[in-house]
Amino acid sequence: MRPAWSVIWFTTLLGCAQGLVVALALAGLLPGGAAVATLRDGLLMAFMLGAIALGCSFAHLGQPLRAWRAAAMWRSSWLSREVIAVPGFLALTLASALMLDRDGTWPVWLRALAVVAALLLWLCTGKVYAAIDFIREWATPLTPLNFALMGLASGHLLAAAWLAWRHAPAAAWMQRVALLWTLLAWMSRAGALARLRRLRRAGSPQGAIGAGARPVRQVSRGFTAGSFNLEEFGLHAGALLLRRLRSLYMLAGFALPTLVLAGIAWSQPRTPWLLGLLIVQFTALLGERWDFFAQVDHPQNHYYAAAQ
Repeated sequence: MRPAWSVIWFTTLLGCAQGLVVALALAGLLPGGAAVATLRDGLLMAFMLGAIALGCSFAHLGQPLRAWRAAAMWRSSWLSREVIAVPGFLALTLASALMLDRDGTWPVWLRALAVVAALLLWLCTGKVYAAIDFIREWATPLTPLNFALMGLASGHLLAAAWLAWRHAPAAAWMQRVALLWTLLAWMSRAGALARLRRLRRAGSPQGAIGAGARPVRQVSRGFTAGSFNLEEFGLHAGALLLRRLRSLYMLAGFALPTLVLAGIAWSQPRTPWLLGLLIVQFTALLGERWDFFAQVDHPQNHYYAAAQ
């Protein structure tokens, strides 16, 4: 499929914001903790990241003013549930920052709600794709798991850099937690790629036109000009390009951060190191999300494929 950059930025930025909220909720429980001002400003940063991500998502809509209607089917649609979960998560994040500003503490019930909202949002976002049974590349529990683990990895790395910059005692522990999430995300994405290599293509030309088991030989697409189907569900990217991209984002997004974090996990946190590593990892995660969409071989391509 043709990747949409608005959705790529939306899911990657929002996942990082969710991971940052979870990390800040954990920071108060780590040895030494963090100052109230550090937690408050971190929550405001998470809110801004989420708001920017939400703004990116509007670029993918044909009629942005009608976006509110997407929530109408919440009983059966994971997309509708995601539309509700996003502002809910942002509202709880902003409320947490304001409560910290007013009372000087982060109420336990509000902290728990913010974490639960982040987890539910990852579930909704992942199930938007995993629930599409006929797209086999997405129809796996690894899809929501990868969304969550990558968001936790980038969010905790951002939290480690933020806490180190603010000289919070919890920064040393946070970079070790970031190492754990990055390693788990690496293993999960590697498992998804291994599954993809064994996957059989969904659908057939016979099924596309309802011909049953009778042999079908396609001689033309049925039209000569371009079409929405060819542009949206067909991607003209070479296999070599995709293999190189996967090698690059697996190295820069998971292997390199894991090795660097393992090397500095028990040393004094350094903001420039962590910030530079975050930029490298986040850029690689954008590439990973591009591949997540590009890897899909939509069954409709059987019908619209060029004649051999």
